[in-house]
Amino acid sequence: MFQKIVIANRGEIAVRIMATCREMGIRTVAVYSEADRNARHVRVADEAYAVGPAPAAQSYLRSEAILDVARRGGAEAIHPGYGFLSENAAFAEACEQAGIVFIGPSPVAMRLMGSKIAAKQLAQSVGAPVVPGYIGDNQEEIFLQREAQRVGFPLLIKASAGGGGKGGDDAIFLERLIARPRHLEIQVLGDRHGNVIHLGERECSIQRRHQKIVEESPSIALTPERRAEMSSAAVRIAKAARYSNAGTIEFIVDEDRQFYFLEMNTRLQVEYPVTESVTGLDLVRHQILIAAGEPLGIEQHQVSFRGHAIEVRLYAEDPVRGYLPSTGVIQRFVEPQGPGIRVDSGVGSGDEISQFYDPMIAKLIISAEDRPAAIARLRCALEQTAIYGVTTNISLLHGITEHPAFQEGLTHTGFLRQYGFEETQRDQPLPQEVLLAAACFDLAPEVEEKGQNGLTSKGATAFAVSPLYPGGRMPISPWTSGGPWRMVGEARSFTYRYQGNEHRVALSPLTSAREATWNARIDGEAALTITCSIEQGCLVLLRRGVEQQCLYAQQEKGATLVVYRGQSIAWHTASHQMWDLPRLVAMWRRSSRR
Repeated sequence: MFQKIVIANRGEIAVRIMATCREMGIRTVAVYSEADRNARHVRVADEAYAVGPAPAAQSYLRSEAILDVARRGGAEAIHPGYGFLSENAAFAEACEQAGIVFIGPSPVAMRLMGSKIAAKQLAQSVGAPVVPGYIGDNQEEIFLQREAQRVGFPLLIKASAGGGGKGGDDAIFLERLIARPRHLEIQVLGDRHGNVIHLGERECSIQRRHQKIVEESPSIALTPERRAEMSSAAVRIAKAARYSNAGTIEFIVDEDRQFYFLEMNTRLQVEYPVTESVTGLDLVRHQILIAAGEPLGIEQHQVSFRGHAIEVRLYAEDPVRGYLPSTGVIQRFVEPQGPGIRVDSGVGSGDEISQFYDPMIAKLIISAEDRPAAIARLRCALEQTAIYGVTTNISLLHGITEHPAFQEGLTHTGFLRQYGFEETQRDQPLPQEVLLAAACFDLAPEVEEKGQNGLTSKGATAFAVSPLYPGGRMPISPWTSGGPWRMVGEARSFTYRYQGNEHRVALSPLTSAREATWNARIDGEAALTITCSIEQGCLVLLRRGVEQQCLYAQQEKGATLVVYRGQSIAWHTASHQMWDLPRLVAMWRRSSRR
């Protein structure tokens, strides 16, 4: 077994690989660019080496620099993760020539399956269905025009060596357009002794810009018979390619549930945790064992599936602005917790999302006994998540979980477009809880400065005993502070503008109550009796009678940002003064998408 492995990647996948290596007693070596000098994957590795400037082409994609790190560090193997050099056959070949094990398929298999034309021809040779079209070698323009007429319109013109819209050579092929397709894939594992098994399917139909953001297993679209047919086809393709290590056979499924081979990804996929969740297998561990020359430690009949798993990708991007990446420092990252909740992340509070790399913050993986339970758990987990400092797609993901079409499993690759998730919506009502939390949070600094009875200096931390918080201790909040300003009948008011309408919130202390209690009036309506506590500087606990609501609030770039049930809204405000924020970040989609 290997004693030391270089992880030629960054972010959450590097952190995840290192976790398995530690369990296997293998030392890990991180590589990093100048921009990632203090990144999480660097901090958790046993050793770390700089490989170049921030741009990936000058650091993580420098094959010779990565190999030099392996030599200097005395590593026997390199794990490429996904992206970067993971599907670079020349790099895998260079590793072999240097006597270093590449944890992945052979360069021969990688080149074969990297050509979409060759891969489709291979699939056809083993009886796997492919989309009707043309996948031949003749690339003459007149011939291709005749073939297009034969295939029929509408059709797709694709690059043979393309990936994410980027072609590797001039060869193209033609495919008939499949309307409203589902995107499904089969996870396979093969060893160097000719054994290949499958680990079930994942459905990845919900995509933005042709990239997956929601993945789940099993797929609601497959009958047991169709699942067996698709899995068998995937294994036949992998065996014909003499494939070893982890790989993914991708298919599209039409509205009649006929499946067609699409391509093979010769690496670990971003969504592999979904498979781990339903099988209980550690795919990274199996990758390492296979690369070390060991036969598969599990046979097909031993693979069992349980429950349902869903993964969503949390991105630093703005869905309303065409998924424009959002860069900056993550001021605070509140991760969800609870049974069946897994968070794979390469960043945390204080880390930076830079312009140089993919803006994914984390993967949220949910497992439960069935699909409805998994969706409900995912929705709750998203409502527990708060990220400050960058714009995120959490509200988009939350809206998906509450949409009836998703709940019924009516998904396809055009799902977001069909149901208007990519459009700005500003006609949703503003929940009272958001206004109350904003007013309470905006008032806190004023009381904190005065301190308990005017004696505690600003910035000092005092604690009170409370059974509501871990350890029974919570920071003394404005609502437990007396202070000379708290006079009977005195009120503090705040005015906010939302969707062109002004909302006024007035807070008055009730000194006769046994605990810190307030009268709150919104737009002059009947008073609400509330209590409020602020924990860890951002968690706002609102109570009205026996009902409680948890929200997150934080000052960010001169605005108060409130996160409630997966939604975010930001505004500028000050006591007795109204500020107008030109662009309110709000997507209240929960009941509007019907």
